[in-house]
Amino acid sequence: REMSMHATITRGAIAAAAFAVIAGGANAEVKQSAADSFVLTYTKTLDVAPAKVYAVIPAVERWWNGEHSYSGDAANLSMKAEAGACFCERWKDNAVQHGTVLMVIRDQAFRVAGAFGPLQGMAVNAVLSIGTRPEGSGTALTMVYRVNGTSANALDKLAPDVDQVLGEQFRRLVNVAMTGKAVAP
Repeated sequence: REMSMHATITRGAIAAAAFAVIAGGANAEVKQSAADSFVLTYTKTLDVAPAKVYAVIPAVERWWNGEHSYSGDAANLSMKAEAGACFCERWKDNAVQHGTVLMVIRDQAFRVAGAFGPLQGMAVNAVLSIGTRPEGSGTALTMVYRVNGTSANALDKLAPDVDQVLGEQFRRLVNVAMTGKAVAP
């Protein structure tokens, strides 16, 4: 089944609001938005070493919300920390390649090329970059999602909805890095 952006956003909107309270202090922003492109940026400083935060990134099945997948189950997601690896979802006789790992620089940078969800059918180019760097005794975690297409894509209209969904994934990544659980107790 193809993910419906409306259904995905509706289910995720309540959870996103709850995660905003849990993740507290996370900074999210639609940095740029036009008919042919948008850039989303998320930042948070964590009281955890960069190596611990970085180790969680490829374990996408632990932090990505299964409601924002085709199968509905995050356990079907996988991604290896190696260039060329597939950010994939496999269940029964079905499979989706959400993206391809472009860059892995241990404890610093993880980059995936992939137009997620309904963006995939729009034939846009998209890159998700996740960076970690030491900040005091912890880690500055940054996630940037850049999407480019044509003005016919009306990406500026989709940016707020994609921001909600991807913002939720960022908050879940933060929670797993800090507590080991995607949803804080």
